[in-house]
Amino acid sequence: MAVFPKQFADLEPFADWAVQGEKARYEKRFNSTMVEMQAFYDAAFPRLDDAKAHLEKVSLDGISEEDKRLTWLFCALCTVSFPVEVWRQPRVPDSGPSAIDAVLEPAV
Repeated sequence: MAVFPKQFADLEPFADWAVQGEKARYEKRFNSTMVEMQAFYDAAFPRLDDAKAHLEKVSLDGISEEDKRLTWLFCALCTVSFPVEVWRQPRVPDSGPSAIDAVLEPAV
């Protein structure tokens, strides 16, 4: 069974990054190595424009499970972008035990 729409089958090895909820995505980031994050980033970032174009055509009314997971996958890409591009570590440098708690999240 496919996790993502068929044109994104190349991203299936990274299905564990398609996590619903900001807090869960941060937890995934904090529990991942830089090697894991870099591999995900390297696979997903080049597909960002394709995913955006695809998801812009999708109606939120009756959105498929595959499209939901694709949305969550690219939300996770945002979550790992700064650690990969700037900090070179999963946590924010010099931030100690700080945390982010989202009060509201998007419906998807």
